[in-house]
Amino acid sequence: MTRAGERPEVPADLVELGRVVSAYGVRGWVKVQPHSSQAEVLLAARRWWLARPPAPAAGAVPACPPAGALRAVAVQSARPQGATVVAALEGVADRDQAQALRGLSVLVPRSDFPALEAGEYYWIDLIGCLVWGEDAGEPVLLGRVRGVTENGAHALLQVLRLQRQADGQLQPLLSAKGREQEILVPFVDAHLRSVDLAARRIDTDWPSDYE
Repeated sequence: MTRAGERPEVPADLVELGRVVSAYGVRGWVKVQPHSSQAEVLLAARRWWLARPPAPAAGAVPACPPAGALRAVAVQSARPQGATVVAALEGVADRDQAQALRGLSVLVPRSDFPALEAGEYYWIDLIGCLVWGEDAGEPVLLGRVRGVTENGAHALLQVLRLQRQADGQLQPLLSAKGREQEILVPFVDAHLRSVDLAARRIDTDWPSDYE
């Protein structure tokens, strides 16, 4: 329990679920862009943690901000607004205060997520998993999930292509112009072989040479 005036303890299992993109209206509401279409946790959470996101390393999964940079805010009201979530936060009373939060990460403890049915996954849990495809029936590493999106029919894994170096380290596969390569892998039963969140591995039949 947190007494009035005390700073709440920072949970160890915070997960970034979105970013504040702008103020909404003139009464201090904020607009948040979720990192996936699964915004249920943002809508259900009664407290968000806000922080300026740290700069990610090339090819890395975004890191959680340090505890000292995190600020807890009570969510007074939240609702979907198209592909975004808009919310009224305690202590944010006008548009200028809301606009000052633009660009901040919105985090919620993983332990606050509602339980899912067997075979269902929170998209945030898939981020960071290694994705394996197939080449002549043999498993081939495709890369690492860096995001999840939709095409209107089903989910798509945004996979950063990786290659294994001589020392065993995985590095992003770059194009001729030096840009990180990414492929989209359908996250549907027709292509899935298995999902092992504990091992951070997703096996599919997606061809390794698919562009």
